[in-house]
Amino acid sequence: MSQDQLALAKALTVRSNQLCIGLEQGVADILELVTPTTAELLRWWFGEEACQARQNLNFHPGQRQAILHTLVAHEVLASAGLVDLYRQACPDALLDDHRLTELNQAKHAHPKYCLKMATGTGKTWVLQALLVWQLLNKSAALDEGRDDPRFTRRFLLVAPGLIVYERLLDAFLGKELEGDKSRDFASSDVVRYAELFVPPAHRERVQQFVRGNTCEKREIGLKATGNGMLAITNWHLLSEVEDIDEDVTMDALAMVAEPSTVAYDVLPLTPGHATGNSLDVLDRRYARGNMLEFLASLPDLMVFNDEAHHIHAVKREGETSEVEWQKSLSRIAESKGRRFVQVDFSATPYNDVGSGRKKSKVYFPHIIVDFDLKEAMRRGLVKSLVLDKRKEIGALPLAFKAERDESGNVALSEGQRVMLRAGLRKLRALEQDFVRLDPDRHPKMLVICEDTKVSPVVAQFLHNEGLHEDDVLTVDSGKKAELGEKGWAPVRQRLFNVDRHVQPRVIVSVLMLREGFDVNNICVIVPLRSSQAQILLEQTIGRGLRLMWRDLEYADIKRENRERINRGEEPGSLIDILSIIEHPAFQSFYDELVDEGLVGVTSNDGDSISGTGDLIPSELRDGYEQYDFAFPFILRETEESLEHARIELTELLPFSAMSRTALAKLLGKGDVFTSQDLQSSTLFGDYRVDGVVMNVNGYNELLSRLTRRISQALSQPLPKGNRIAQHLANPYLQMNTAQLASALDDYIRERLFGAAFEPFRDEGWRLLLLQPVIEHIVKVFALALLRAEERPLTGSTEVHHRRLSEVKRLLVRESASLAVGKCIYERLPFPTHSGGLERAFIEWAQADASIAAFCKISENRHDFVRLRYVKEDGLPAFYFPDFLVRTAEAIYLVETKAQQQISHPNVQRKLRAAVTWCERINGLELDQRGGLPWHYALLGESLFHDWRHKGAPLSQLLAFSRTRSNFAADAQGALKL
Repeated sequence: MSQDQLALAKALTVRSNQLCIGLEQGVADILELVTPTTAELLRWWFGEEACQARQNLNFHPGQRQAILHTLVAHEVLASAGLVDLYRQACPDALLDDHRLTELNQAKHAHPKYCLKMATGTGKTWVLQALLVWQLLNKSAALDEGRDDPRFTRRFLLVAPGLIVYERLLDAFLGKELEGDKSRDFASSDVVRYAELFVPPAHRERVQQFVRGNTCEKREIGLKATGNGMLAITNWHLLSEVEDIDEDVTMDALAMVAEPSTVAYDVLPLTPGHATGNSLDVLDRRYARGNMLEFLASLPDLMVFNDEAHHIHAVKREGETSEVEWQKSLSRIAESKGRRFVQVDFSATPYNDVGSGRKKSKVYFPHIIVDFDLKEAMRRGLVKSLVLDKRKEIGALPLAFKAERDESGNVALSEGQRVMLRAGLRKLRALEQDFVRLDPDRHPKMLVICEDTKVSPVVAQFLHNEGLHEDDVLTVDSGKKAELGEKGWAPVRQRLFNVDRHVQPRVIVSVLMLREGFDVNNICVIVPLRSSQAQILLEQTIGRGLRLMWRDLEYADIKRENRERINRGEEPGSLIDILSIIEHPAFQSFYDELVDEGLVGVTSNDGDSISGTGDLIPSELRDGYEQYDFAFPFILRETEESLEHARIELTELLPFSAMSRTALAKLLGKGDVFTSQDLQSSTLFGDYRVDGVVMNVNGYNELLSRLTRRISQALSQPLPKGNRIAQHLANPYLQMNTAQLASALDDYIRERLFGAAFEPFRDEGWRLLLLQPVIEHIVKVFALALLRAEERPLTGSTEVHHRRLSEVKRLLVRESASLAVGKCIYERLPFPTHSGGLERAFIEWAQADASIAAFCKISENRHDFVRLRYVKEDGLPAFYFPDFLVRTAEAIYLVETKAQQQISHPNVQRKLRAAVTWCERINGLELDQRGGLPWHYALLGESLFHDWRHKGAPLSQLLAFSRTRSNFAADAQGALKL
């Protein structure tokens, strides 16, 4: 690979890495250079807190790189075209021969980005993230009355064929319902992965946009959309190829046209089914022209080209010509300038140039990210590759094409027959091994044929080898035309759901499944084809790269496979291994990958390799019930409500410090009074007395202020100032304040001065503004409320239990597990790296009679046995203890730690969270917590081995090590107050 060809991608990698330092913590420079909307999305997608909350639902490094490079190129650098992007990112690259001349072509005059991502690494997720980025930014600009040419609400998604087209419809509109052409929007990626793609505040807006503005290919330009467009089509919309030929390849279109094709294009059209010119076909041709005009007339547009390696210039006899797809895109972009944005996705964005020793790759000039197959394999994001080179295949002659007799009848060559038998033998072995681990995992074999005449012969051969008719599914470009639309629909449904069903076991295809066939269970590929083009070889392999075993419990054995392959050894198992039954003629293609330790080779028969390695199921044992654990969850606790009995006025003391006459002498007419509570220095406000009778509203206001004052005084001290603190969120009394106000009024009129009192007679209300009187009222009523307080308990504590036995079995490695007797499972695993302490704990628990039952917690399977805690950096996280242990006295959550880790801040935070949880559980009734108290025990390695060496019972060590409130573990493993 010429690194100079990828200079743009390398330069953007450096720029993005610099700008994104600290992005996880929300302090990166890029956050200051993008719009607030983009900054919000970046924090949501890549912020540490958000990623922790989503756990395994996050972008992997390759997807992150693609998203960030695009944002930097388009929003930070604000490139108006490809030359502009080069000038800002890597100006030296423009000095290369012919580079500047090539970039100055009209097809590069708009923002244009190619994302080179290996097959199976989630290009569709990147596409959806970029769409959300554009949509939300454009919506924000419109809401603020701004016109930002970098963003749009109009999108065109272009697929290379029917398979990818249907996949995109599934991603945005959901899968088709069986027996119905409608789609289940809830099954779309936009809904299923909304937690990843869109922050909560924007989800409804995004989903409404997608649901209301998505157009299938027949609806483009015809469907009324409200505030944008999301059009999905295949490349035939942008070409002159008819729908009946939708599965012809773009390479075939680049061929020199046949004379009959030219005549067909220029001669008058004759309606009629016999000529292929039915009125429906003519209508579609006319509509296609209208669609292109419609797209060309739009003021802005972002085009996503999936599998964009089809868009390329073809050289014939020294002449360079553009395929029709690119010509149509150039026409659509012509009037839009920088408001037309092109984003191309491809695992193989290059052209094969030359032949023989002079054969080389010419990469597209607009590649901005390079996440290739090698990097994906190193990171374990795709299956590992293994070449099956059996002795009998190695002895075959290089002639591997199908044989044809004088009449043109097709027959398989002997070499092809041996390759197919080898593939079948590998498939059957995988089926036998995988079913022992998981009966719902169904490995498949994919056979790639050289043309459509060979595929039925292959299918017949497989039937002769013992496969049932339903075991083999033949899919090629003529299948749809043969079956018709109604007959094709169930075949397509069956094809896209092969992962979930036992049949078909083998899929036979030509080129139709070369791309977009995104299933996970292809484990064996038999490539029977004549083309030696590297791009076709890569795309063939790509059909089987998607991971089949994604659970974390398989990570260890898959990592060991990669390490063995890297050392040049055979893999230890076939878990997420893609076996290529390859002919020796194509060994040169794999040599580079083999040299880098990324592709393994099986010697001899390869049958010595177990499909599952030493992975074995650990089932529930007979009589597991006596060793089971019921893990409690408090769904609702007993509630305590605050109520008050009726306040009896006769029990309230009257004001006796001064007589009404003495109080009246303190007052003057026409003065300004400021009422202040002596206890909290809170001022009630200023009242001017004009010497006339006060209206009723004023007295009601006074009662309202007194009511609030009394309810707040019992809750918390009031702030200084001259107003009642209306902002206090938790007053003592939040209900029945109307009754309190009524009681205050009755008290003032009947009891305050020991006799009947009318506030409005002779300006008597003025007495209520005096400080001693207000202080007395507040004190008397506050005490009365406390005496009348009742706190009845309502409801009951509701507890739900999840049993460990809900998980019927664990998958363990025989070499990293122990047979046990006092556990619900027959075997328990321990880590292959640094797992000595956990192994020792299992051995001691099994041998110690004081332990009644125990179990190792599997974070993958027992995902409900988890506690929340807050990490040292303040971010929330989940914590899984290592073991559950039951003795005669208690149930223990047990954590085993190396001695140097005991005092780590996060370990101590987990400890406090676990102790708090145990205290809550111990507050339940005995029958709600298994009849025993729950405790948390943190076992340091030194203390563990010390007690075990001295022969002490493990139950005593747990009791000694259990953590109580206000206790913490020191670095020696002992406990201190």
